[in-house]
Amino acid sequence: MADDEGWASSCPALLKNLSLLSPQQIELAKMLLKEGQKHLFDDWSGADVDVEKKKAFLDQVALLDSSYPGGLASYIQNAKKLLADSKAGKNPYDGFTPSVPSGEVLTFGDENFMKLEEAGVKEARHAIFVLVAGGLGERLGYKGIKLALPAETTTGKCFLQHYIESILALQEASAILAQDELLAKIPLVIMTSDDTHARTIELLDSNSYFGMESSQVKLLKQEKVACLSDNDARLALDPNDKYKIQTKPHGHGDVHALLYSSGLLEQWKEAGRRWVLFFQDTNGLLFKAIPASLGVSATKGYNVNSLAVPRKAKEAIGGITKLTHADGRTMVINVEYNQLDPLLRATGHPDGDVNDPETGFSLYPGNINQLILELGPYIEELKKTGGAIAEFVNPKYTDSTKTAFKSSTRLECMMQDYPKTLPPSSKVGFTVMDTWLAYAPVKNNPEDAAKVPKGNPYHSATSGEMAIYRANSLILRKAGVAIAEPVKDVFNGQEVEVWPRVTWSPKWALIFKDVKEKVNNKCSITERSTLVVNGRQVALNGLNLDGTLNINAVDGAEVKLSGVVLNKGWSLEHVDYKDSSFPQEIRIRGFKIEKVEQLEVN
Repeated sequence: MADDEGWASSCPALLKNLSLLSPQQIELAKMLLKEGQKHLFDDWSGADVDVEKKKAFLDQVALLDSSYPGGLASYIQNAKKLLADSKAGKNPYDGFTPSVPSGEVLTFGDENFMKLEEAGVKEARHAIFVLVAGGLGERLGYKGIKLALPAETTTGKCFLQHYIESILALQEASAILAQDELLAKIPLVIMTSDDTHARTIELLDSNSYFGMESSQVKLLKQEKVACLSDNDARLALDPNDKYKIQTKPHGHGDVHALLYSSGLLEQWKEAGRRWVLFFQDTNGLLFKAIPASLGVSATKGYNVNSLAVPRKAKEAIGGITKLTHADGRTMVINVEYNQLDPLLRATGHPDGDVNDPETGFSLYPGNINQLILELGPYIEELKKTGGAIAEFVNPKYTDSTKTAFKSSTRLECMMQDYPKTLPPSSKVGFTVMDTWLAYAPVKNNPEDAAKVPKGNPYHSATSGEMAIYRANSLILRKAGVAIAEPVKDVFNGQEVEVWPRVTWSPKWALIFKDVKEKVNNKCSITERSTLVVNGRQVALNGLNLDGTLNINAVDGAEVKLSGVVLNKGWSLEHVDYKDSSFPQEIRIRGFKIEKVEQLEVN
């Protein structure tokens, strides 16, 4: 045996196959043995058998190695430490004392809110939007990608179309406010996964990018990470293929490493960009909150701004918390609800997480996973970390000895854990807005949603759509329109408020000031009505609507609507989610729109 093959002597099966391997593959094999992964090669047969499969195995190892900050050895070492902490029951927040961080609590429609909205629109031309969309809609009972799901059914616009139209409206409004002849194109980055990448490209291509220039959109695909079979962080082989490592998603925290390695951040900085806005795939209300939140970041000089909503004490949503360590370190971070209450009790708050008697909400606002980061400091931080985000592991043990797993586990990371590594000098804050305005994610299937305890949010396709109508109705009401009270109805076992079905395109009204300028207080809309506004210069001037009105106006056309519109309208018909004669996107809502009669103005 040549001396340079001595490293493989502990693994005879690998030794027999060294002649097949390239110099790079030999280095990977050495690393695996050094990290205690000999078992990966134990079942390898002689060098003349399964040659292509063995090469494919090392190709997979090379991909796992290149797609993780610090490489696969780093992943295995991190896993050993986190698995040991998990087995020992170590609390990640040991030594930290929680307190209420500083941030901005906004009131929709007041003078301060409107000023911040305008500041945010002006600043938008210096922004980049990053959409994390690695997940399928399986948990929703929908086979497609979540971005293709209609946000609401009056127009049938999918989430991706809604997001792109909102960014294009911001782009245009920002240029007008800044009196900029050169329209600054706002970039959109979409993080995909193996599950969603091809389908996201197809959705964009087949819809001509929903009006955005294709050069504005960049897709970054995240890779999966290796699964772990035991507390020693031995990598798990696929049960059906001894030449394949089992992999699972790593979580949306990968977005930071992908942005860093793509080189896009430096390009944007050179082009004068200032802000990176991260958002998730199915929150149809988000863009109602973005202008004012961006205004807060710009006026307060926040390096990190977490968007938040009021949360009830112990509600199943993470709370934004300032943590101060005994050694003086501090961080402002999302603490999961099941960790926040015990942490408070352990640090001198015997009642734990309680509601403030004045507001009726917890002092720790609810994190909604939408972040605004200042680009310059973000790049400096990523230069130090390479975009690696603090990870966690959540093994399901077979019993209380914590010696064996029910099934393989993996390390995970979350986008919102980025602030964990920031220096104390960083300005980290939050912006709280009313839930009705900012947060209605669609993530639960009808069965799971129906089991949610009464009074808690369903976060289903049903509640997500109803939330859009409610927000639009409340915004019109705040602008002076007489909007009828909602009625209660039950769809797929979920009791919801049914408001008038009001929707408008982002170019009609992006901020509250736009709405106020285009409606007057002589208008009224009944509960059974549907109003769809698609056009820029459409004014509601003494319109009394009892039925359905659908307005489509090309750019440049001025439309003034007044008088009474009365027709049979569109009704909501109940649909059982088990009824497979309807498409999935209808079934998961529990209703379809029956278009009986409408007035259409083109």
